[in-house]
Amino acid sequence: MTAATGTVLRAGIDEFTYHGGTAPVLRGVGLGIAPGSLSAVLGGSGSGKSTLGKLLAGWLRPGHSGMLRGDLELGGTHLEFRGSPADPRINPAEWSRRVEFVPQDAAAMLSTVRSTVAEELAFGLENRGMPRQDMFGAVARAAASVGLSGLLDRDPATLSGGELRRLAVGCAVITAPEVLVLDEPLASLDAAGAAQISDLIRSLVSGGSAVVVLGQVVDRLALEAGHWMILDGGTATAAGRPAQVMGSAELEASGVRFSDPAVSAVPARPAGTAPATRNGPAILELRGVGFRYPAASRPGPSPGDVLQDLDFSLRAGEIVAITGPNGAGKSTLLRLLIGLLRPSSGEVRVAGSSIAGAPVGRVAASVGLLFQHPRDQLFERTALREVRFGLRPRFGPEAATSRALAALDDVGLSVAASIHPADLPASQQRLLALATVLARDPAVLALDEPTVGLDRHGVERLGQVVGQAAVRGTGVVFVTHDAGYARGAAHRVLEFDAGRLREV
Repeated sequence: MTAATGTVLRAGIDEFTYHGGTAPVLRGVGLGIAPGSLSAVLGGSGSGKSTLGKLLAGWLRPGHSGMLRGDLELGGTHLEFRGSPADPRINPAEWSRRVEFVPQDAAAMLSTVRSTVAEELAFGLENRGMPRQDMFGAVARAAASVGLSGLLDRDPATLSGGELRRLAVGCAVITAPEVLVLDEPLASLDAAGAAQISDLIRSLVSGGSAVVVLGQVVDRLALEAGHWMILDGGTATAAGRPAQVMGSAELEASGVRFSDPAVSAVPARPAGTAPATRNGPAILELRGVGFRYPAASRPGPSPGDVLQDLDFSLRAGEIVAITGPNGAGKSTLLRLLIGLLRPSSGEVRVAGSSIAGAPVGRVAASVGLLFQHPRDQLFERTALREVRFGLRPRFGPEAATSRALAALDDVGLSVAASIHPADLPASQQRLLALATVLARDPAVLALDEPTVGLDRHGVERLGQVVGQAAVRGTGVVFVTHDAGYARGAAHRVLEFDAGRLREV
């Protein structure tokens, strides 16, 4: 701790520029973090939150990852940076021992070399040489704190998005860091998971740890923070206690949205998006579908049927939201629609025909799937090439380009056509992945957690795109934990209950 300031970690960033970048991504940002404090850094897409979090945690090292003008201070060690070769170097081992970071993409936190949840949790302890017998107790406590006690024998690759986030948080807290930096910690979590992670953070703060939450949504954690800082365009535009910042012009301009629809209205369906007919033929059907993962893919006790005798239909122009707890089978359901998974029983029908035995590529022409993690479907060198990929054989070279440009415009990414997808913020990567689906003009849009990582502007853009698709007769089905968005955007909301769907 720095005696003069009472902070365990402090950053004074005059400018930070990535190597190869032409302009600073952070300017004029100062933050002091005290032991036993909860702070929130809020901002819209591309505001610099994740970059700041990585600098605080030592994931971005000045001189190695980019040029920093300013200073960093951890536990009394003060480092000044002038953007020159003579600048000091951060010791990553020492920094990571005291500061842990959970990124927005929770899977990036994991080692990917461990075959069970328990082994993944123990990975950091092994690196620190903890005696094996002591690890068992530490792993059990960490798993209980994030609600994974019943999944210790599971392969991390089989976890849902929300379960992966819980695991990443567990891997961070198990080493008892002095500072914990969390990027969108409640994203993809069901109500029980969000409550459990919130309780864990409160207990860490009460125990003297410092926690910094990064986000573009004012959620329950942000409202409990003692200090807010608003980032907009890489600059701190406002700072203070939540009551001082709430309702400010700076917060409104930043694109930050509220998780509670009573505080900030959720975009409703645009006019004219009611389904053409409730009684018309279904363009998508599940008839008596059951699904069970092979036992070999899920170590430990049999997980049982994920889906059981499930019936579902979607009509042209209809928007249906599907909710339910983490691990209930929501993402599994969407993968069944496109043939990435095959039902154990029953059948999936698209436009009146069963897709049993049909190649995934053929089904994808009719059912466009937006994955929960955009990185799973982005691989090209520019945004335009990404959207245009695969369109030429179907539409011809000129139409392929015009379709790709139109899709980029629909999602607000026309100016990003020449940018590498990896260089886009996570929210824009999600919109880019959506553009790749829209450009194919499928009969059905299937969207997995489409609002995760989106600021208010992104959610508004998503609502426009989904509404316009429905007006054209596209059927839309999306799974989400964003209850406010589901109520505002969908004609019907269905909830998973013991492997089946019920209307709510």
